[in-house]
This record gives sequence, C-alpha cells and structure tokens, in this order.
Amino acid sequence: MTGRKKILDSVKEFYSENNGVKKFEPSKTYIPVSGKILDENDLVNLVDSSLDMWLTAGRYSDEFEREFSRFLEVKHCSLVNSGSSANLVAFTALTSHKLGERRLKDGDEVITVAAGFPTTISPIIQNGMVPVFIDVDLETYDYKVEDIEKAISEKTKAIFMAHTLGNPFNLDKIMELAKKYNLWVIEDSCDALGSKYNGKYTGTIGHIGTFSFYPAHHITMGEGGAVVTNDPLLHKLITSIRDWGRDCICPPGKDNVCNNRFTQKHGDLPLGYDHKYVYSHLGYNLKVTDMQAAIGVSQLKKLNGFIEKRNENFEKLYKGLSHLDEFIILPKATKNSEPSWFGFPITLKENDKYNRNDLVEFLELSKIGTRLLFAGNILKQPVFTENNYEYKVIGNLENTDIIMENTFWIGVWPGITDECITYIIYKFNEFFSYNK
Repeated sequence: MTGRKKILDSVKEFYSENNGVKKFEPSKTYIPVSGKILDENDLVNLVDSSLDMWLTAGRYSDEFEREFSRFLEVKHCSLVNSGSSANLVAFTALTSHKLGERRLKDGDEVITVAAGFPTTISPIIQNGMVPVFIDVDLETYDYKVEDIEKAISEKTKAIFMAHTLGNPFNLDKIMELAKKYNLWVIEDSCDALGSKYNGKYTGTIGHIGTFSFYPAHHITMGEGGAVVTNDPLLHKLITSIRDWGRDCICPPGKDNVCNNRFTQKHGDLPLGYDHKYVYSHLGYNLKVTDMQAAIGVSQLKKLNGFIEKRNENFEKLYKGLSHLDEFIILPKATKNSEPSWFGFPITLKENDKYNRNDLVEFLELSKIGTRLLFAGNILKQPVFTENNYEYKVIGNLENTDIIMENTFWIGVWPGITDECITYIIYKFNEFFSYNK
C-alpha cells in the first residue's frame, strides 16, 4: 500500500468517526436557509490535492473545467475564485479592444434590475458604465417584459442580470432584443446551477454565463466560481482578465504551449519579447487553488441529486403553504423554465395586522432561518445613497419597493429534511392562526 493510499484510507476512517447525522428536534434545531452537503469523497479529494503541494490551479482545476463544460453542454469554462469574481471577469472581458466596435466603453448603458445582489451591478460601475434599472414582477421576480425595450437607447450595449433564486429570467425576450439591437448578454447563474430554459441550462444561452460555488450554493468549493461561454474569442479574453491580463495562454507552471513564445510582435515591445510577459488587458489574478477545485470535482458528481432534492423540497413547501395564499404571494416558475431552486421566496401581502419583520422574527425565534431578497432595492442602499454613481431608472420600480418591504425567502437546500418541512409549515400555520 502506497503512502498516499494509507493517508486517504485514514481520511475516510476519520470522516466516518466524526461526522454522524444529528437528529432534528423541532424548535431546538436551527434550520438554516442554506448549507453545504459534504461527504468523505469531498474530504479525500481535498487531502489528495494537498498532498501534491501544487498550491495554484492544477490537475483538479483542469478536470473540473472539463466536467463542468460537459455537464452544461458548453464549450469553454474558466474557474475563478468566487461568483463575484466571475461576474467581474465576464463583464470586464467585454471591454477588450480585441472585440473592435463591439467592445464596451465608458458611458455605455447596461440593462439590469434593482432587485438583486450587488455584485451583478458592481462590475458595470467599476468598468465606467451606466446601469439602467428596470422593475420586476412579483411571483416570478423576473424583469418586467413590458419595460425592457423601453430601457434601450442608442447607448445600450449589454444586458446583465441574474436568475433570481434559481428561477430563470425570460431569455426568449432578452435574446430577441440582443439580436435586434446587437447587445451582449451575460447571465448571472450564481443561484441557478442546473436551471433550464427551453431545455437548455441557464448560463449557456447568453454570450457569457457565471456561476458561484460558495458554501450556500448548489455545489461548493468553499470559495469558487466559473465563467462559461461558447465563443472561443470570449473565452480567451475571459482567461486573460482572470490571469493578470496576459496575452499568453500557457497555464500555471507551463511554458511555450503555442511554440511561439519568443517569435511574436506585440504593441511597441521588441520583436520576440517573452510572450509570458505580454499583457493585453488590465487584469487580475482570480484563479482558484487546486484544493478548491478538488472539492468541486467531487461535488459535481452529486449535483443531479442535489438539484432533485432542492426541487422536491420546493414542491413540498409550496403544497404545504398554498392554503395561505390570502396572506402570502407564493413563488411561480417563469414560462418555459425548469428552475433549480436556490430558495423559496415569499412576499407578504399588504395588511393592517402584521408586517414582514413580524413574520421573519417569529420564524427566526422558531429556529427557522430566513433571508431577505438580497439588496431589496439596491438604489435605497448606502452604496447608492452615499455615492454619486451615474444610473438610470425606467418606470417607478414599484414592485422592487414591495420586495424591499415585504419579501423574504426560506431554504430548500438538500440538508432540509421532511421533518424540517413539516415543522416549517406548522409554524407558518401558527403565525397565521391556521392550526386547529
């Protein structure tokens, strides 16, 4: 038996001795809105990668990029260190001079929604462009289809928004407008891994898709994310932005993959300047470590089961709460979609008896985890009220404000058992005085 095998066998033994299943106790065991499901294979992969002492992206990173591309049926995948970095890399890639007239420039307008997570919006402003905010519908939390074309001007160059809590946005309309007005489309699928629209995975329908592998998400690497595309030029730009802005395609620790390391002319550099040190963009170092990727490789093998369990939990909650529709707005999948639900959003209907805070506080005291729908209305957040960022608004964002005041979500992740769901439904009934 090799030394490595001995170590890994010991890791399996250690895991089995220290990771028993804890019994759920109603009103005592906290039910978090999200969480990670890890097993001995995840730990074995993590230790196996650490034994290589290869501390940047390596063999596991390569394997994950191949397998993730295969799962999504997309040509190219670039691993990054977070979903937020994925959004930054994806958007910044579209500013490249190598895109010619289609490159995004300072002052260009980008359509998005105000009811979302800040890091979908941050790259727009960080790259000197103007976010144009449109409202969303309740139930689906999808953008208002009737407003999106009103948001398009001569300055509009891209659409960048997220599939909220795993519910795909209307990609038919967006891709129709993208074609009509020659716009880039970035799908933020950080909360929507495994969701489908018209039978295709979200993140693969627009020009670029982004994903997150934070512990709360469908699979985890701890920290981690990915950028995917079917366009070879965009893929090259994405990897350049991720890897210091380099022009070179050599992976870490490898030289002269193109066999032209010392034969090319770039910019005003001398002929033959070492291609590993030619920079086409102002980039970053946003790679993952191979230890992160090793966990991802193991997690990816369990993804289909995770998705199935999330959707089962969603359906059980929906069925169990549907009789409360006089008090709450229940979530609804967008047309033509098959969501891979990240959470179960609920909007409290207007009434004179109680507000969202009353319900959320009751649930939290009952050991049921809750979260608001991220920023609510991002324009009401200090990041906008205390700064002078340029932006535009289409309409009055009425539903966005309702979400800010009345919406929250509870979990559907695979760690939530049937016993948890029964208890959650019981506590909702108790709050609304429906228990007999």
